[in-house]
Amino acid sequence: MRRLFSSPGLLSAALVGAALVVTAPAAPAQAAGVVISGGVTQPVFDYTQAIRERVFIETTVDSDFDGRRDRVEARIIRPKETEGRLKVPTIFEPSPYWAGINNVPNHDDIDRDDPGASARRSSARSEEDILFYGFLDNYFVPRGYAVVVADSVGSGGSDGCPTSGGRNETLGMKAVVDWLTGRARGFDEDGRPAAARWSSGRVGMTGASYNGTLPNAVASTGVHGLETIVPIAAISSWYDYYRANGGVVAPGGYQGEDTDILAKAVLTRQNPEVCAGVMADLEREQDRVTGDYSRFWHERNYVPDAHKVKASVLLVHGLTDWNVKTQHFGQWWDALAANGVPRKIWLHQGGHTTPFYFRRAEWVETLHKWFDYWLHRVQNGVMSEPMADVELTPNQWQAYRNWPVPGSKPASYFLGPDALTRKPAGVGQTATFVDAPSRTAEELVEDPSGANRLAFLTEPLAAPVHLSGTPELSVRAGLDGRSPYLTALLVDYGEGERVFGGRPTGDVDCLGPGIPGDPGCFERYVHDTGVTPYEIVSRGWLDVRNRTSIWRSEPITPGKQYTFEWGMQPQDHVFPAGHRIGIVLISTDRDYTLRYRAGTEVDVALGVSRVTLPLARGGAG
Repeated sequence: MRRLFSSPGLLSAALVGAALVVTAPAAPAQAAGVVISGGVTQPVFDYTQAIRERVFIETTVDSDFDGRRDRVEARIIRPKETEGRLKVPTIFEPSPYWAGINNVPNHDDIDRDDPGASARRSSARSEEDILFYGFLDNYFVPRGYAVVVADSVGSGGSDGCPTSGGRNETLGMKAVVDWLTGRARGFDEDGRPAAARWSSGRVGMTGASYNGTLPNAVASTGVHGLETIVPIAAISSWYDYYRANGGVVAPGGYQGEDTDILAKAVLTRQNPEVCAGVMADLEREQDRVTGDYSRFWHERNYVPDAHKVKASVLLVHGLTDWNVKTQHFGQWWDALAANGVPRKIWLHQGGHTTPFYFRRAEWVETLHKWFDYWLHRVQNGVMSEPMADVELTPNQWQAYRNWPVPGSKPASYFLGPDALTRKPAGVGQTATFVDAPSRTAEELVEDPSGANRLAFLTEPLAAPVHLSGTPELSVRAGLDGRSPYLTALLVDYGEGERVFGGRPTGDVDCLGPGIPGDPGCFERYVHDTGVTPYEIVSRGWLDVRNRTSIWRSEPITPGKQYTFEWGMQPQDHVFPAGHRIGIVLISTDRDYTLRYRAGTEVDVALGVSRVTLPLARGGAG
């Protein structure tokens, strides 16, 4: 049988601020042949002799409406000794990507008042952008685990139709857990019944991106036997992936993508034409016109079901991930905490990636201890370690007993005349800018003229300020024009030194559009432009028609002042001494929001408009 797993090669509710008390799982008798030393399982099983097999598991749904329950394909690798009396736990990674993806053009409607712009639309993401290749098999099988990968419904060897987070996808991968715990039917390649007699009945799920989203979804069902999940860069609500506060807002880098585009991209099953009606339903129900929340989106929101989660959670997310934005980990983490779910979190300065690529040794050690504790019941103390590991600056990690950082408190800063101040200033005055959808947020942040944005900066900070949590905005403003968007940017403005936008990649050595990465580019950039380096720390978007509810759009009266309140993306960021904290208000965020005709005027009331920042102790600024 062909090798079913590829590997890049591996080196052989507690409330915020409170400690989480975890009842340790009971330690069963050690499985025969499994060796534990130093608090972890040892690689004593021969990987080259491992059993590899393919199983088709019956789900409880018929999402392609062919009159038969969908079956999903699972591929298994397990120690040879499981053919005897050895029973082992399972590490399970689901994915719609194992069979690759289709190249599907994105929607061409993002320039709403420029019908000729369709020729400039890019195609959907490439396979290289979204696949995270694993190491699970060659590391964990020798240590007494089975590893299972399965094709999500509608992809690869599975039946059904993909729906970008719909209930059928959740139940499709839940069926794999049910099969591993003896509650679902499975069949081999010849159609004969197949049972997981080698399974101990304890399952852990993991994966990154979509592969990590499916564990969130399955855990939200409360399925028995799912002991732990490790979601990495994972979605917690699909509305917040393709929408924001009533607005159509794209994932970073994929303007024009939506649920129907992604579903078509992963529709790699045989006879994909049977899903044509499902694809048409997605395009209609996702509603790219109003951006309102709906039953369609609620079905794809796992946060309200956090109370059902029985699995522990090791959550990992990049603080500069603008694909699966930080709101996904923030709201999921808060919901898990509110329901007392045993949990840990890793927050790193990277983007849409996994710690395997930049903190490999520490990550593999942590993952190993985590799975051993929850799946093999090894009492190794992993749950006694600090709950949160946070990368404050590239390669500088700090452990905390919770996240947000204990002691973080809200501090309000007011939008005053040309400044961001702790006390109200300029009450009764207004400031105005004109929307320019052709300009990016980065261009507007560094633009000294300010014609198309308003910028409010603090004085240089006397000491470092540590932001940890979710910034909140209350802005009194009136809009007159086509664009319904208000966008807020939280910016770290440097003072004569480089400011990194997260973890540096490649040989990039400084910021600035189109600047090559070479040692002298930072100095030349400052000299030639006079622009102070900056980093956009967080963003927040609002469709002002949804000022009272994300469920319903209500027109505004042009020019009338309203109080708009919305949140930005959660963050953990240290503003160094000498830097300035900035809030920049714009309307269209070209790389994320829809683009309406230029010229919308936004008039902001000063002194009463404010941002509230969650600052750690001693960081009031």
